[in-house]
Amino acid sequence: MANAWFESVAEAQRRAKKRLPKGVYGALVAGSERGLTAEDNLTAFAELGFAPHTAGLANERNMGVTVMGQAMSMPVMISPTGVQAVHPDGEVAVARAAAARGVAMGLSSFASKPIEDVVAANPQTFFQMYWVGTREEMLARMERARSAGAVGMIATLDWSFAYGRDWGSPFIPEKINFEAVRRYAPQVALRPRWLLDFVRTGRIPDLTVPNMVARPGEPAPTFFGAYGMWMQSPMPSWADVAWLREQWGGEFMLKGVMRVDDAKRAVDAGVTAISVSNHGGNNLDGTPASIRALPAVAEAVGDQIEVLLDGGIRRGGDVAKALALGAKAVMIGRAYLWGLAANGQAGVENVLDLLRDGLGSAMVGLGRPEVAELSREDLVVPDGFERQLGAGGLSGTD
Repeated sequence: MANAWFESVAEAQRRAKKRLPKGVYGALVAGSERGLTAEDNLTAFAELGFAPHTAGLANERNMGVTVMGQAMSMPVMISPTGVQAVHPDGEVAVARAAAARGVAMGLSSFASKPIEDVVAANPQTFFQMYWVGTREEMLARMERARSAGAVGMIATLDWSFAYGRDWGSPFIPEKINFEAVRRYAPQVALRPRWLLDFVRTGRIPDLTVPNMVARPGEPAPTFFGAYGMWMQSPMPSWADVAWLREQWGGEFMLKGVMRVDDAKRAVDAGVTAISVSNHGGNNLDGTPASIRALPAVAEAVGDQIEVLLDGGIRRGGDVAKALALGAKAVMIGRAYLWGLAANGQAGVENVLDLLRDGLGSAMVGLGRPEVAELSREDLVVPDGFERQLGAGGLSGTD
């Protein structure tokens, strides 16, 4: 049997591409329109360089951090992503891997596994919500997450329902029916191991989202059914953000902040943390890479709330760069999905190990024994790299 271990996230992606049906793989690659933002998330990290020392290097590599009240072994946490049909165990496998490596889990409202199962696998689970449905429906989902033991909430609001990709969008069925089987059969025939993994469990992906109902076991809508509800829901205001935070009452992250003025409004709304994120390039194409927007946002509000970064993390050096520019921690999405597709729970653990080891190497070379000591002085930042989005002085809850 070939060695299941892989030495880079890029190799995990190559293995995922070989293992997954074309449409499933295409859904993970995603991006919108021309893919400018998705590409810039990666390109921007490549533009940043390191300024290493020669002697007096770090013998210790202390990576532990506390994010939104949760002690973690390193400044990396799992970003919530939608239906994970890449592996039968889905988010439960990811949660187990994260727990094994001492990091927190973000679970999407559109996940394929119920929150009760995920929290059982990793007690450090944050539940992510979109502004979908009525306030009463949102309160019911919130209460279910609280009862299940979620340690905090992540609100994701950066979505403009962009669609259409220059390279073509994959066919994603609403449910597994005759038409779906007919259209996917040629792809699955070329990737039999993916199907075999599901056959061994006695079930196939049902494409429902069990966390969109108020109680476990209730009939759940399909992904596209819930997506339709989302599209029909009124867009939230800053007053709605403050209401969500107040109703939750605990640790609360607002994900998808790219502008300085929005970051300040988030502070006014009482959030615990923000994630500088462009939704992995799946939202408004032409938005700059999140790492370009991070320094201005961190400078504006980093002493008032915790600032995280999401988008483009593929190696431990990327984590170091984000921390040096003001992030307290990062969130990863595609990176762990490639690992999940390549080798299940062990593949996710493999990805987390790669990030930990790469971050440690950067700390050694830069002479920084503590992750909190990483600073802009450790980087080579080219002229014109940063983007300050939004005015700096706006405030309010409209």
